[in-house]
Amino acid sequence: MQPVLEIHAPDGFDLWPVAEIEPFGFLPLSGELSPAEVGTVVMRIADYNNVDSDGDHAPQSADALGSFLHGLLTLEDDVVAPGGLRVMDTSTSVTFQPGCCDGLESWRDWHQFVDDGNLLGFGHDPVSPVAERFGDTVKLTVNAEHRDSPVIVLSVTEFRHLLAGAERDLADFLVLAADWTSGRLSDYRAPVTAALARALDLPVRP
Repeated sequence: MQPVLEIHAPDGFDLWPVAEIEPFGFLPLSGELSPAEVGTVVMRIADYNNVDSDGDHAPQSADALGSFLHGLLTLEDDVVAPGGLRVMDTSTSVTFQPGCCDGLESWRDWHQFVDDGNLLGFGHDPVSPVAERFGDTVKLTVNAEHRDSPVIVLSVTEFRHLLAGAERDLADFLVLAADWTSGRLSDYRAPVTAALARALDLPVRP
């Protein structure tokens, strides 16, 4: 299980170095990313949230960097990180990908799912990833729109273990991102790190 971010770079982005990643591919988040990959994650989350929040009357910055970060820094609880949790069965090569209605900001829904057992859906036609719990078993259906869809089946115990590992990866990434912002975005380190923490639904560490 990996926390992944869907990547798409705006044309001509040059505010800081970013990695070459296939558009709309998924980048796994962890404490092992290169500086350019961390920059790519920050760029993607900032760009995705580069909108004015409702009732936002904060003046736009005159410089390009402040303007690009404006939405990220003025949104309160609605910061979105496109992507989600990806689960791969290495024995069958089946991969459960985040759906269109998923997001890393909602990854804690997986905890509620495994606790209460209610069906958890992540998308809609034409691709509808679905998670279901049957007693001590978790079933992940890659696309519920197809009767013969590939599935991943694992125990609740194993699922909880994987979920804990994904949370550690997110926490490790946030530490790495805080270090990255100190070097690349020193004037915005605290608010950018806090915004990333909100996007990943993690506590902000000093």
